[in-house]
Amino acid sequence: MGSCPTLKGLEFLPIALMACDDDILQSQQRIELVSDSADLEEVYNTERHLLYVACTRARDHLLVTSGDEPSEFMDDMLSAT
Repeated sequence: MGSCPTLKGLEFLPIALMACDDDILQSQQRIELVSDSADLEEVYNTERHLLYVACTRARDHLLVTSGDEPSEFMDDMLSAT
């Protein structure tokens, strides 16, 4: 777990994050494997952190899309700005 080592410290002019849907960004597979509420919070925090890292790699342009219901993490990101 943790941040993606290929992106750490790198910047790109444009970044496109596709399919940031509620059922995709919070990986249902990871959530279903969790048996403890503290572990569940860690999974959510990790997923939220990975989105933040991906967004902050964009130097000039950031495009974030969702096809259906956007992830709740998008609301978190928008309220933080």
